[in-house]
Amino acid sequence: MEIKGDQIWHSPSPAELLAAAGQEITLKACVHNIRELGGIAFVVLRTGRYLIQSVYDKEVCPDNNLSQLSAGDCVRATGLLRAEPRAENGVELLLHGFTVLSRPASPLPLNLADKELKATLGTKMEYRTVALRHPRERAVFRIQQALACGFREFMLSQDFTEIHTPKITGIGAEGGAEVFELDYFGMPATLAQSPQMYKQTCVAFFDRVFEVGAVYRAELHNTSRHLNEYTGLDFEMGYIDGMEDVMQMETAMLQHTMAYVKEHCAPEIALLDVDVPRIGAIPCIRFADALALLKTLGGGKNRNDLTPEDEVLLFEYYREKGLGEFVFVTHFPTAKRPFYVMDDPHNPRETLSFDLLFRGLEVTTGGQRIHDYDAQVAKMQARGLDPAQFESYIGVHRCGLPPHGGLGIGLERLTMKLCGLSNIRDASLFPRDINHLVP
Repeated sequence: MEIKGDQIWHSPSPAELLAAAGQEITLKACVHNIRELGGIAFVVLRTGRYLIQSVYDKEVCPDNNLSQLSAGDCVRATGLLRAEPRAENGVELLLHGFTVLSRPASPLPLNLADKELKATLGTKMEYRTVALRHPRERAVFRIQQALACGFREFMLSQDFTEIHTPKITGIGAEGGAEVFELDYFGMPATLAQSPQMYKQTCVAFFDRVFEVGAVYRAELHNTSRHLNEYTGLDFEMGYIDGMEDVMQMETAMLQHTMAYVKEHCAPEIALLDVDVPRIGAIPCIRFADALALLKTLGGGKNRNDLTPEDEVLLFEYYREKGLGEFVFVTHFPTAKRPFYVMDDPHNPRETLSFDLLFRGLEVTTGGQRIHDYDAQVAKMQARGLDPAQFESYIGVHRCGLPPHGGLGIGLERLTMKLCGLSNIRDASLFPRDINHLVP
């Protein structure tokens, strides 16, 4: 809660309001809904996080008329706080007076008063700036904020340095054609597919680094799980003994982050009925073994990767065994992993890489990277890449890198599965996909 010298309250919590019961306060908020009942009316006020019920009674508030108020008005309301168990959050404000600070120029295109927003995904995207005013819609992003904050807090506690890498680059980290190209003062450039090359570079002088930043993929997807711009939670760590060190770090990070969400998002968890997972030891299966298992479950038709259906089958298999809602899949085929991923020295057709599945969706890709200069050049050449085009990246290897590895997590995917959403666009404030460039 922020209280200024004039004692005007901004976004107080229900507990803070209850503690002030019996006092007169002034609150700045938006009119969320008005319900008239005979001689009185309930005016629900929306702050940045909570709904607060206020009561309008002409006898108590003689200087204002209810007809002056409408949904969407931003107001300064003064009144007496009192405990009311029947009200949402157990407190209400008996209005003594109000001032309209601003009001909409036209009626709102969506009904925000309903407990759940009754609109299709397309309608919510069309009127995104209105839909996000609904308590359930915006609660998703309070939880998303907590995921990012928990991630950052854990990384800092483990001596990782936060970095901010360029999003306009001269080379593509993942290879392939799925990049957004642009003219950078007459030079060809792309939007970053990941901070991968910069993360590896920074390991040379920071040992451990992390970033929360935008990622761009120019893929013509139109699915419930893909975006063309999303937020990546990335980290890279040096002096590892193997990719298992990275997997252990992610497990500990997720344990911390989920605890952080529970501690800081109790109202949103209750509102959305979010099931925050308890994370113990995460089961792990090699890709080849997963493929064999999936064939017994009716899947495993792609020999080089997991299909969305495969991911769901694996989740259900481990959940039914009581092993939790996460599973690591390791040692993916070399042909399906980027050029910087280290091959397994015991089987060069496999890589020291992994995916993490959460509730039937891949939310993480990670593994051990190539740190040896000659090995990295050889793998690039084997992929038909010209090392000279990656000189700044190869130069880091030439100057020496410790054994290292890392991962990238899709924040929107993690939010989507945690909140039980059916479409990733509901987990993106302003989604960027093949159909949406505004707002």
